[in-house]
Amino acid sequence: MKRAHRLQLTVQFVASNSASHQALLPRATLIHWIKTALFADAILTLRFVDEEEGRMLNRTWRNKDYATNVLTFNYAENLGDPVTADLALCCPVIEQEASAHKKPLAAHYAHLIVHGVLHAQGYQHDADEEALIMETLETELLAKLGFDNPYC
Repeated sequence: MKRAHRLQLTVQFVASNSASHQALLPRATLIHWIKTALFADAILTLRFVDEEEGRMLNRTWRNKDYATNVLTFNYAENLGDPVTADLALCCPVIEQEASAHKKPLAAHYAHLIVHGVLHAQGYQHDADEEALIMETLETELLAKLGFDNPYC
């Protein structure tokens, strides 16, 4: 029998408007979403940030001077190491995107958490072929979680 992958999870809500987001995202839900997208043992931190911190992180690490929805910082050094990463999720950006695309906020969070967890495991979308693989996997995983295709 295959064992479930171990997950050590830290969750930090630091955004000024994060109380409503925190109520929407109980720990058990976050764990369920993460484990659905996890193919190895992992040590993860989910940090829910405000626009100022999101912008600073994106500017510092990607040289892009705006807040983005999710950033993944992968720390594993070897293939045999557990997946070790921090995901910074920018609450105001995620809320704006969900509203603009007329998607439920929980569905957009699920998508971005799955997206970030896949990045933490080495998936990328810089090239068209990589993007197709990653988007297909995201769509399949989100369907397992009961969410619609995020790319439609």
